[in-house]
Amino acid sequence: MNSNRKAAIIVGVLYIVATVSGVLSLAPLASLLDGPDILTNIAENENKLIMVAFLYLIMAVAVAGVAFMIYPVLKQNTDTEIKEGLALWYVGTRITESATFVVGVLVTLSLLTLSQEFIKAGSPDASYFQTGGTVLIAASNYAWMLGQSVFCIGVLMLNYLLYLSRRVPRWLSGWGFIGAPLMLVAGFLLLVDGDPNSLLSTVLYAPLALQEVVFAVWLIVKGFNPSAIDSRSAKGVET
Repeated sequence: MNSNRKAAIIVGVLYIVATVSGVLSLAPLASLLDGPDILTNIAENENKLIMVAFLYLIMAVAVAGVAFMIYPVLKQNTDTEIKEGLALWYVGTRITESATFVVGVLVTLSLLTLSQEFIKAGSPDASYFQTGGTVLIAASNYAWMLGQSVFCIGVLMLNYLLYLSRRVPRWLSGWGFIGAPLMLVAGFLLLVDGDPNSLLSTVLYAPLALQEVVFAVWLIVKGFNPSAIDSRSAKGVET
């Protein structure tokens, strides 16, 4: 098994790990933030919040791993400095996305601390505790939106490079081109309705989310197109 095949399998697995972690975090987080007394709910379900933070951390590690594992493949025989720069820039977008998930971990754990202090203070009806909780939840949502926006920009770069190199079928990279702008719009809807999980956002998320799953499975089963890689290598030798 050559290095490109190994990289394809690892990248595919990391994509699935990141996606599954994100999906698994949605339900417990929504249940914690559902209802008027959020801080009490969090204090009574500490393990659930810690699990959400752990899932965020897994996503952070997985998306960073994708960048470092796929970069050697993307930069192979890039025939212009612009393409090589885009490959490196893609790595930067995924590292930035990973950093926003780390911020999400910190905000989530800060919510846990705030809820504990809220209970110790006797659960006052109205205080800076609730205000602090509202601010932390907003910070978490905006960090998610920022990470998602950077992610979508990275998706465009990745699929542009894959489309040119034909390392995966062009219909698959073209699918990513369509899905990324839709997900980008979905992220900014948070500024309008304040709900990152609205029905409209979910519909806009769906095309790229499905493409990511298909892409991951394709890499695990098929890998990068070896003939495309070989042809580009031969072209580099001829020149």
